[in-house]
Amino acid sequence: MKNQFPGLTSAEVNASRAKWGRNALTPQETEGFWDKLKGNFEDPTIIVLMVALVMITALALFGYAEWYEGVGIAIAVLIAVGVATWSEYKNEGAFQQLLTDASQIQVKVFRDGSSLEIPIDDLVVGDMVLLQPGDKVPADGIVLAGELTVDQASMTGESEPVNKSAVPSREAAAEVADLHDPHWVFRGSVIEDGEAVVELAAVGDKTFYGRLAQEMSSEARETPLQAKLSVLAGQIGKFGLFGGIAIAFAFMGQKLFMERGLTLATIGPFLADWANWGALVSDFVTAIILAAVIIVVAVPEGLPMMVAIVLSINMRKLLQDRVLVRKLLGIEAAGSLNVLFTDKTGTLTRGHLQVSTVVLGDAQQWSDFATLPEPIRATVGTSIRLNTMAVIDVSHPEAVNIIGADRTEQALLRFVEPVLREPDPASVVDMIAFSTARKFSAVQLEGGPATTLIKGAPEIILARCTQMLDADGQPQPLTPAALEPTLNALAERSMRLLALAVSDAPIGEHKALPEQMTLVAVVGLRDELRPESRAAVRTARDAGVHVVMVTGDRHETACAIATDVGLLDPGTGVAMTSKEIEALSDEDLKAVLPRLQVVSRAYPHTKSRLVQAAQEIGLVGGMTGDGVNDAGALKRSDVGFSMGSGTEVAKEAGDIVILNDNFSSLTRAVLYGRTLFKSIRKFLIFQLTVNISAILVAFLGPFFGFDLPLTMVQLLWINLIMDTLAALAFSGEAALDRYMREKPIPRDTPIISGDMWSSILINGFAIAALSIVFLTFAPIRGLFSSEAAFLTGFFAFFVFINNFNKFNARTENTDLFEHLTENRLFIIVVALIFTLQILFTYFGGEVLRTVGLSLSEWIWVLLFSALIIPIDLARKRVRDKLGLHPVEPFEKAEATTGQ
Repeated sequence: MKNQFPGLTSAEVNASRAKWGRNALTPQETEGFWDKLKGNFEDPTIIVLMVALVMITALALFGYAEWYEGVGIAIAVLIAVGVATWSEYKNEGAFQQLLTDASQIQVKVFRDGSSLEIPIDDLVVGDMVLLQPGDKVPADGIVLAGELTVDQASMTGESEPVNKSAVPSREAAAEVADLHDPHWVFRGSVIEDGEAVVELAAVGDKTFYGRLAQEMSSEARETPLQAKLSVLAGQIGKFGLFGGIAIAFAFMGQKLFMERGLTLATIGPFLADWANWGALVSDFVTAIILAAVIIVVAVPEGLPMMVAIVLSINMRKLLQDRVLVRKLLGIEAAGSLNVLFTDKTGTLTRGHLQVSTVVLGDAQQWSDFATLPEPIRATVGTSIRLNTMAVIDVSHPEAVNIIGADRTEQALLRFVEPVLREPDPASVVDMIAFSTARKFSAVQLEGGPATTLIKGAPEIILARCTQMLDADGQPQPLTPAALEPTLNALAERSMRLLALAVSDAPIGEHKALPEQMTLVAVVGLRDELRPESRAAVRTARDAGVHVVMVTGDRHETACAIATDVGLLDPGTGVAMTSKEIEALSDEDLKAVLPRLQVVSRAYPHTKSRLVQAAQEIGLVGGMTGDGVNDAGALKRSDVGFSMGSGTEVAKEAGDIVILNDNFSSLTRAVLYGRTLFKSIRKFLIFQLTVNISAILVAFLGPFFGFDLPLTMVQLLWINLIMDTLAALAFSGEAALDRYMREKPIPRDTPIISGDMWSSILINGFAIAALSIVFLTFAPIRGLFSSEAAFLTGFFAFFVFINNFNKFNARTENTDLFEHLTENRLFIIVVALIFTLQILFTYFGGEVLRTVGLSLSEWIWVLLFSALIIPIDLARKRVRDKLGLHPVEPFEKAEATTGQ
């Protein structure tokens, strides 16, 4: 072969490289650290915080605010942006390492009259490469010599192998061929059987694989969380601005009309006296600063930091479940999924053929080689191990190496692997190789238990069988018609059937089947479901995720697998071919989508169209894929799940890489996504309650005779410990299985629900009302030793009551301790806030307007602040009694896709 294919010379390699380039693919543009950092600064909430930071900094420059007020906001911004950026950058680095490892493939090539191995990226147009079983085709090329059986599933999605043969002449080869050309092989395909020399005609980006990779340029779609937070940021900004202006007016009104006793009739003369303007300007500047502080307090700067921390924590948890998150917001999008288009091969199934059953002539079935009756086991083992063209290498003690076997032969030989290491019971003296025309193969033995062993299509073998072997290995009369119902049932389950038979007649010179044979068994092979697939599909469907299996397999196979896995509902579910989908208008496709459960013979563009149709009717669509043909749909979907064993192009297009190719790992991503969304909602309930109560107290205080019931520094302190530390408290919430029995949250649903508003407003107004009672009720004032102690007590009360409200916010149920021990960080943060507040009370002095309190004063503060817990428990009980509980199990609700 070396003389026949000398290959390119070094000079020809250089010339080809200069003209056509190397076989390296142009990497997809990836964001560097600074690009990611810049992008995270464009978050709507971060922008509002930056505006507040500019305002505080400007006031500090003119002496109207303290420098540390701006530093506090800046630290919150930097932590939030820094955590998110570093997490994404670190994950992207891990992903790029996966791609780097995948590119270290060595290829056998002929150059300068000899054979050598070179890296895949160094190939050029004109190179002649040797392809053998197990090799991955390195570039598009024309078969010059030999024959191949090629798995093109990564390109077409079809699991059936295709045959490739040598082109009659190099001149007769098509200049540009499609995937079905019998003489062309394409990058990314896998050689299952055969051996051939291929001349490369296209390399790198010019290959079919490379062109698809470069076409993935669609803009990333805004995730559901980004859309919701964008709306919320605008609403909070308006609320903070309105609250700040209202409080500034209230403060000035208190100074002018209550403290100075002015009226509409006397305000004119007061303003006309320039002697009053010094104090008036001071009051006005204080009102402006107060308004700026209120705006800062209104914005939950801990939210972006909390989102970043929760995403980062869940990313590490998912990695333990063999899920690599490339884009952190992909987790959140996974939690919002309500329709998922999933591949079959390797995701729901194991991804390779295996023997599922062995049927004897009397219809008895066995699923395991070791449990077969001894006489039959010996004959089946001999029939499979000797009737093969594969080379069986038993030199490795840890595993048997099978060379030159296609998928079917590999499955059969793996089934009888326990006997492969044993000495051959007989020698092969003649054989008939398998061919698609004959549909059988046979070997003639010398010195064995039977003269001839036959293996082939059941319809060919059974027609010549007059006897069968029973479980004891004894010949019995055979009635083929009695076996047909069993074989038909297996065929309906998409099994590939092969019959094994024996005969005393020699093969003979005509290479034909003997007239009379004895049936040994019929072997059923199938790409079996993963053991956990049924439970995983049920979990996804219980979670309200409408699962649609999209596969390149034939329709009958797809429907059988979908039925077995519990995905296709008999009578109500719709199964269609890609051709039938293409015949539908966009509106008809949207109408059938809620009932669509199987799409077979799928084209790459059909997958993208399905995702687009789902998005156009307001659904959050996910797509799983492993091949080049899946890349476009992965990129277009709201969240793309690419498989770890898939192509580099598919991994590049996905948001999340399922390293073990397992559908059950995908459901874990959905669970963690929902946990993230729950955690964000809990934080918002807590933080917005703090904001509303603080703004109400600041607004109402002047009307009850208090200029600043909470000073500006106290408000910033509250904002710091309640916002930033609370973000940490809610970031470690447990992922509960019951989240997977709730309806998905539609894309257009506001992030703050009705029940959340109920909690925020009722508790916010309750805290404000209790604060006014604390400030104005004389018996409470009498519990403190001095006016300074009283104001210190109120400051501590406001911090404590909101800290107690954390327990109300973390669960929508009345059991405040539900799964509390699973979030130790929550307990630590609550204890830390109590501790810090007590310590800073003694050391705050004039800065925090505090003095030390006695033990009895602390006890009264704690008791009074704990009142928020029974108030919220009463709210929840009334809500539950009225049947307004926010969480509804999905099985009791309408299917989301049907709404």
